[in-house]
Amino acid sequence: MDERLTARIQASLVDGYLPCPFALAIAHELGLPPLEVGRTADAQKVRISRCQLGLFGYGPKAEGKSKIVQAMLQVPDDLAARLRAALNPAGQLTCAAAFAVAQEAQRPRQEIANAAQALDIHIAACQLGCFT
Repeated sequence: MDERLTARIQASLVDGYLPCPFALAIAHELGLPPLEVGRTADAQKVRISRCQLGLFGYGPKAEGKSKIVQAMLQVPDDLAARLRAALNPAGQLTCAAAFAVAQEAQRPRQEIANAAQALDIHIAACQLGCFT
């Protein structure tokens, strides 16, 4: 296990959890794939929190407080088209594709997830390996 990576993970913990934005920043800073950061955190028994798409890590799952994603009331046509164009062959939107759509559309990542929720598009394949 990369000692620099394990040290950065430990130094970035918030209340014992590694927030998603911090995990992705570590990957960028160390020039590593995000999945390696996620797997290393998992090996250290560190859980990822505060998913940037709002899918997990915001409170106790048992109480229904883990997710903050909320379906948009009305998805703009241009955003719906971008999301549908970004779907994988299984009809899912990967986490990385959601991030790319957010950047291209110049919209917050959370908003992309909210739009996907409204369109009944499943987000899959977390970049950190939190869900597949």
